[in-house]
Amino acid sequence: MQYKDNQVRNSLAPPRATDPGWAHGTMVNGGRQKIKCKYCHKIFLGGGISRLKQHLAGERGNVVPCEDVPEEVKVQIQQHLGFKVLEKLKKQKEANCGKNSCISYLQDRADDDVDVGSMQKAASRRRGKEVLEGTSNRTKRRKKQAFPMDAAPVVAQQTRHNFLSQESIDLADNAVAGFFYEAGIPFSAANSYYFQQMADNIAAAGPGYKMPSYDALKCKLLNRSMQDIEEYCAELRKSWEVTGCSILVDRWTNGKDQTVVNFFVYCPKGTMFLKSVDASEIPKSTDALLNIFDSVIQEVGPKNIINFVTDSSYKSAGKLLAEKYKTFFCSTCGAECIDLMLEEIGEIDEVREVLTKAKRITQFIYNNAWVLNLMRKRTGGRDIIQLARTRFTSIFLTLETIVSLKDHMHQMFTSASWMQSSFSKQRAGIEVAEILVDPRFWSLSDQILNVAKPLLSVLYLLDCQDKPSSGFIYDAVEKAKKSIIIAFKNKESDYLAYLKIIDHVWQEEFHSPLYAAARYLNPSLFYNPSFSSNKVVQKGLLDCIKTLEPNLSAQVTITSQIKFYEEAVGDFGRPVALRSREPLTPATWWSLYAADYPDLQRLAIRILNQSCSITQSKRTWSMFERIHSKKRNRLEHQRLNDVIHVHYNLYLQDRRTETTTSRYTKGTFDPICLEAKDANMGDWVEDSGAEGEDLSWMDVTVPREKTFLVQEVHHADDSNESTSEDRNSEVTRGIAGDDDL
Repeated sequence: MQYKDNQVRNSLAPPRATDPGWAHGTMVNGGRQKIKCKYCHKIFLGGGISRLKQHLAGERGNVVPCEDVPEEVKVQIQQHLGFKVLEKLKKQKEANCGKNSCISYLQDRADDDVDVGSMQKAASRRRGKEVLEGTSNRTKRRKKQAFPMDAAPVVAQQTRHNFLSQESIDLADNAVAGFFYEAGIPFSAANSYYFQQMADNIAAAGPGYKMPSYDALKCKLLNRSMQDIEEYCAELRKSWEVTGCSILVDRWTNGKDQTVVNFFVYCPKGTMFLKSVDASEIPKSTDALLNIFDSVIQEVGPKNIINFVTDSSYKSAGKLLAEKYKTFFCSTCGAECIDLMLEEIGEIDEVREVLTKAKRITQFIYNNAWVLNLMRKRTGGRDIIQLARTRFTSIFLTLETIVSLKDHMHQMFTSASWMQSSFSKQRAGIEVAEILVDPRFWSLSDQILNVAKPLLSVLYLLDCQDKPSSGFIYDAVEKAKKSIIIAFKNKESDYLAYLKIIDHVWQEEFHSPLYAAARYLNPSLFYNPSFSSNKVVQKGLLDCIKTLEPNLSAQVTITSQIKFYEEAVGDFGRPVALRSREPLTPATWWSLYAADYPDLQRLAIRILNQSCSITQSKRTWSMFERIHSKKRNRLEHQRLNDVIHVHYNLYLQDRRTETTTSRYTKGTFDPICLEAKDANMGDWVEDSGAEGEDLSWMDVTVPREKTFLVQEVHHADDSNESTSEDRNSEVTRGIAGDDDL
């Protein structure tokens, strides 16, 4: 319905009124400030025609949206208000108002009775809640400069967003996409915490904002970011003396025999990136490796270190270091150990058979665009390939997804669409169809997942950032073993081979006195009726007392005080302490209820605040290839070091911010793009012997964006956003030239 009758409008509007809003309201008693909505008959006693238009457009804040307004009228008024905003901003730009344009716009709106003051107060209250605990005043000030939260620009940006035309949104989208494509930026950069922050604050700055120049990015802004990061790291360092810390040694190796070692420092307050070292020549020299490790120990402080976590290739060097200092423990990365367990399980004949068939399924589907689109259509946009931080974790998660999609897959490969397609006549298609209707394949898959799922739950515990994992890992592995036994109905002949693998890896690679003692000192486990101590746990506690407490007198005191914890004497037995055993983290519980036993308290807090696994981090080879190039002068090398330092610490800081409100480790992956290769799953996607047509990423239906949750047993509503094929690898990887920095 259109509302263009001039005679009707003139009967409702004051003389010489041209605003289209008057077609939808009536003056009450001839007053321009008292208007009645013609749809819901609500009367506005102030605000005039502007208040009525906000009411019709559904703009919340000053009025209640009209529930009876026709949709076409609502859209018409929204468009009118949107054009009004753009027109005002354009005039302000021409008047060289620059960044004050949004504020000026709000002042104009204030003339129409928009209560800017109340919105500023509301924004100020929100701003106070968003400040992270423990951040210094200077860091807050820096963040405010980088991402201003002033109420007026934010409100203006939100108001402007409500009335953006589709054309202006498309123009902005095209500009962002053009920047990504021309600069060769990997699409995964869109997952950055700062991506939307950047857009919001550019919009808040208003028309006329100039993006930072090349020189500003590499000098002034980089220096500013370095100052912020150093302040953040300084705050973390202050906590090391109380809680202790874990050194995490993350080793990368590419196909060019280049090895980079990154050092991180974990504490409950956060993880920081310490340094990066080119270790390509180190495997040939144990002494050189020990010298590098030793320099890290000295930089962090031997008295602060409780756990030194490496991958299996550096395990021997780590133990030599621990024996040299005798003040901390060394262990292998927990995530790598779980992956090693899964790898050895994958070598069992029946398991290898199932995984080989599962691999044929994924290779066939992901090498034929028509089949991939049919699969996604049948499964509601879900993907089969699931990418995690390690190869065999990805493999068993992928098998889990195949099993969860059993009915969909069966229907797909028996449907009329499949039968009528040319793929159903191909050798590979026939082979996959036979696998999917084979009861033995599904039966063995279920059996294998009875083993894999409990181990994957342990991996989730290791990846979870909510609380340190040292106090829970020992019990988690024991629970995983019990779950496997129960799944096989206590039939030893069925589960024994799997448990032997788990025990072997645990004893050879992962066991540490630190984790045994942490289990003993975890009140949620120790006071549980099902808890049972053993020689290993008791000896682990004694080893920790000896190693972590150098003072002999304090060792005797701690040993004598253990009985008060065991018997829940004094504050340990308070009713509130009893109720807090489960909800509080173990270290927090000790900090509250062990004040009468300071030596024991300090030991327990330091043991229970450690990590068992290397921090999952982004691996950007192009940055490290440039930073470790020998063709750099000193200043250039320092600047690249600063970029790496800022890059990783921002990532770690924001990753922790996300996990304070979520228990998930998140990542967006694309199985048919290069992420599969990066996760060492390329062979599950590629198949040089595929008979189908060449797969172009433009042929694949693009489903909604997928968020992968590593700990979920069933990956409901998973889907991926298709992007690029390997032939576009340079653009997708975002390999930058030397001049980028």
